[in-house]
Amino acid sequence: MDIRTELRKLVGSLTDGERVYGRVAPAGVDAVAEEVHRLAVKAQRAWARYAVPGAEGPDSPAEVADALVETTGQCAGELMTYLSTEDLVFSGQLRRSRAHAPRAAEGVVKLLGDDSRWWTNVEDSSVGVRAWTPVTRLTFDGVVAGAANGLVVVLLQVSED
Repeated sequence: MDIRTELRKLVGSLTDGERVYGRVAPAGVDAVAEEVHRLAVKAQRAWARYAVPGAEGPDSPAEVADALVETTGQCAGELMTYLSTEDLVFSGQLRRSRAHAPRAAEGVVKLLGDDSRWWTNVEDSSVGVRAWTPVTRLTFDGVVAGAANGLVVVLLQVSED
């Protein structure tokens, strides 16, 4: 099985089809913001009926790039676990079991490799997300993205209160 197929399985296992979205795309480091933006637009469309009328947020990959800060692979794994299992709106509330997420997130980081680079919009990446720079027009969002070996991986959680 090739790396892209394996990454798609792992990222897919971290999503829930409701609030947590994932993407694995053939692209390079220079396309990370574009891939995050693509996933953000998909999430915004799915959540349009819940969005605050007139809400503002990034409209382009360039604006998304301004929201992203580089982080480590270890931090990226922790954030993927958090975004997959915890709720951004109700802090401390589990959305799903933590049994699988850490292994899947670790697998994503490992498969992308030692040369991978990672970004997030989360300002305090310790457990318990408290601040972020938006990548969507929704009230809550958290994203982690990585790139290496001609692939970009993105995991995004969105929500409204």
